[in-house]
Amino acid sequence: MSSQTISAPRSTTQAAPRRALLATIFLLTLLEFLQSGMIAFAAGPIMGEIGASPEEFSLTTVAYAAVAISTISKQRWLVERLGWRNFVLASLGLFMLGSAVCASSDSYQAFMVGRVIMGLGGAAFMTTGRVLVNLIPPSPQRFTGIKYFATGLAAGIAFAPGLASLSVAHDAWSGIFVLLMLVAAAAAFTATQSLPTDVVQDDLRSRSHPVLFMSLACGSFLVLYAIQRSQYDFFTDATMLVTILGCGALAMYYFFRALRNHERPLLALQALRRPRYMFGVALFMLCYVLLGANNLILPVLLQRGLGVPWEVVGRIQTLGLSSALLAWALMMWALPRWPGPKKFLVGGFVSLAIFGAQLSRLTGDVHVWTDILPALAANGIFLMFVMATTAMHTFRDVQHDDAVLSHAQQLKNMLAQFGTALGVASSTLLLQWRSTEHYMSLVTRFENGNPIYIQAVRTLSQALFANGAGPNADSMAVAHLGQMVTQQATLMACLDYFTVVAAIGLLGALAMLLQRLMK
Repeated sequence: MSSQTISAPRSTTQAAPRRALLATIFLLTLLEFLQSGMIAFAAGPIMGEIGASPEEFSLTTVAYAAVAISTISKQRWLVERLGWRNFVLASLGLFMLGSAVCASSDSYQAFMVGRVIMGLGGAAFMTTGRVLVNLIPPSPQRFTGIKYFATGLAAGIAFAPGLASLSVAHDAWSGIFVLLMLVAAAAAFTATQSLPTDVVQDDLRSRSHPVLFMSLACGSFLVLYAIQRSQYDFFTDATMLVTILGCGALAMYYFFRALRNHERPLLALQALRRPRYMFGVALFMLCYVLLGANNLILPVLLQRGLGVPWEVVGRIQTLGLSSALLAWALMMWALPRWPGPKKFLVGGFVSLAIFGAQLSRLTGDVHVWTDILPALAANGIFLMFVMATTAMHTFRDVQHDDAVLSHAQQLKNMLAQFGTALGVASSTLLLQWRSTEHYMSLVTRFENGNPIYIQAVRTLSQALFANGAGPNADSMAVAHLGQMVTQQATLMACLDYFTVVAAIGLLGALAMLLQRLMK
């Protein structure tokens, strides 16, 4: 797959409306992070509306991710046969159909179907947005495309919690999916105005064997399912999890090994064996692990640990993460003067350490605007400094050919699905472990011989009796104290998690200072 595969699209794009192409890049990237952020944030209310258990809801996430990996792997294959415009329009159409199914669903099964359809359409949005930048002829204008891509990333991360909480607070959770459909419709309009319809000649197209493709699909589902089930079975049935994980890993190994000897492979892995690329993908994986973990832990900390109302949680997260937009504005100003990436990578991980350290020192007496908001702002700076910088430098050695660049983006975004799932699972396990340890430590003080406990029950019982609790005042007082213990244990477990995040930030800053691949 050589330059012959890309000459036609470039000549077409030079005549295309530039603003429409930039808007398409922005909207596709925005959609990717809006849908993942909003659905993750609103998981609890959605579960209540569709009658799904946490296990069932997390299975919908697995299904979406498995479908996404399979679809991303065939993105270039489809573009070669459909052309950019038809591919993007078909993807957006499927995404809108899936969103409509989710918005109208009143059962777990219907929601699952909707998420699978959304995965079929929306899986390759981020890959597509980045590769479309290369439709801009080599010139300083290409960096403008990168700006729109990174702005969509920052805006999606920042606005997702606030928009989701707004929908839920107004008892309109389906509004999440209506908003996604509106953004997708706007992207379809701009794509129609700007994208080429050229297809690749048959003798230059990549090939896909159905057995290999099924091996990837089944293997990725089994690996993701094992990761998801570890949240519930890690301490009780580890043998089953290891078996499922091993089978999935074996199937995926068969897929990737077969690609090495293929004449026109689905993914050109040999061309991606570049140290800079592999280092950048590892950094992306770490970012996605932390993104998935933080998306889970932050609402737990604020809602269950500190008792902050749902709508306030969304507002504070959006305001804090809006720092990503400010960080990107700072990067755009600084890059022409000081283009080296190391300072941004080190600064990003220092910001992560500040984020973790600030939240690891919280107490029950906390003010969200002065204690939480600055920490969330540091997290937004980390995401933008590290993810945007890595995006600009990871693909330098593979962007000579649009096909190779597309494969590089596909592989990175396939691995991102595993990274996000791993982040959710690992943070859940840490939360379960530490909250149980703290609960057992706290509950030992709940005994009739403890004068502090007796006094607390008496005081609370008297207050409840005065407010009409009657003869049930004592039992209600004990139950209320039990809830306070559970809340305190959850808060302390979250603080332990953020201590780990602070340590990762410090180690990451040191590693970025010493590394030589991105200088």
